[in-house]
Amino acid sequence: MNAVIAAVGIMLILSLSRVHVVIALIVGALVGGLTGGLGIDATLKAFNSGLGGGATVALSYALLGAFAVAIAKSGLAHALADKALAMVDRQHANGGGNVKWLLIGLLWVVAIASQNILPIHIAFIPLLVPPLLYVLTKLQLDRRLIACVITFGLITPYMFLPVGFGNIFLNEILLANVARSGVDISGINVTHAMGIPALGMVFGLAAAFISYRKKRVYDLEKIEKVEQVAVQYNPMSLMIAGLAIAAAFIVQLLLDSMIIGALVGFLIFSVSGIVKWRDTDDLFTEGMKMMAMIGFIMIAASGFAEVMKATGHVQTLVESSASWINHSKGIGALLMLLVGLLVTMGIGSSFSTVPILAAIFVPLCVQLGFSPIAIVCIVGTAGALGDAGSPASDSTLGPTSGLNIDGQHHHIWDTVVPTFLHYNLPLLAFGWVAAMVL
Repeated sequence: MNAVIAAVGIMLILSLSRVHVVIALIVGALVGGLTGGLGIDATLKAFNSGLGGGATVALSYALLGAFAVAIAKSGLAHALADKALAMVDRQHANGGGNVKWLLIGLLWVVAIASQNILPIHIAFIPLLVPPLLYVLTKLQLDRRLIACVITFGLITPYMFLPVGFGNIFLNEILLANVARSGVDISGINVTHAMGIPALGMVFGLAAAFISYRKKRVYDLEKIEKVEQVAVQYNPMSLMIAGLAIAAAFIVQLLLDSMIIGALVGFLIFSVSGIVKWRDTDDLFTEGMKMMAMIGFIMIAASGFAEVMKATGHVQTLVESSASWINHSKGIGALLMLLVGLLVTMGIGSSFSTVPILAAIFVPLCVQLGFSPIAIVCIVGTAGALGDAGSPASDSTLGPTSGLNIDGQHHHIWDTVVPTFLHYNLPLLAFGWVAAMVL
């Protein structure tokens, strides 16, 4: 049996059975390594060597958690929440409908902007989402919808718009690897190539609004315990908080480091006195604990991905799919997309998947007679598939980190499963259609 199929299958089954994702990743990696013939020692060696790959992301999340707690201490985010709550109270007669759409629209726009206009990726989530949870709970908004809205904003821009992270994915990774595999990409409009798959994401988002349109009740007391709803703030603290956020984002953009950006922001709070020196240690620890789970998952996911690569079965899976195609373009496109879905769900990164897939898929597409633009579409969609719906992807871990601070949003059943159903399935269908018509 193919080691990738065995490892990803075990990892998903355990995750869906409510086994913690970190444990599921470790067990899945062990099963994959043993199935791939590595043996226990080689499997553990590969897993341990891969752990360092997730350390940077884990430390970034930990510092962002501390920064988020400092912002909460300043009262900036709560000032925003108070304004929204006042609007809800004024519109109590109609259930706060206008505020609901305003908040959903805000999160949607910020998520999209985090990929291009202000490319901070998921750094905004622990800063913006937790303070708004009290308002979202008062509105009885289903958090599964919010998870789908944020995940849409984290994925669709990079797979469609060649700006920011999209420039990296579409131009530096997708087009570059397709060209490296021998296809002439001159004159190809990558936005045109990925347009139909992007419509699949839009279709999935629209479906999510239907699926999660009903109200859902959450416990307000649990939010009050972790979010300190009655935080006191003044104009000076709000101004310093705004300065800290701006400085953090500017430093991150200049140095391309969430770690340094979050550290600078936290230091501004400390030096200004918003966070008292005697409270710095406790507050920093509190913030790091808040983001600990997502950090450990990212570390374990890096080890899991390294084991998959060490088995060599990722390449075997891609190559063996070619023997099942039997010169059929329709079957070929479907199998390539399914393999991309499986590989990305295991590795957890579309950006890492494309180079692996392109080396085999591009020659196969040429042999089957696909046009250059269709080849770009197939490889790009195969890479993007699985980013939503993967337990180890930052596109699902990010929303969970903001929505689960009070323990009322399950990572697998409230983020992973909803985003898998609403994005991977439409993306698979629209991607196949695009491969057939381009």
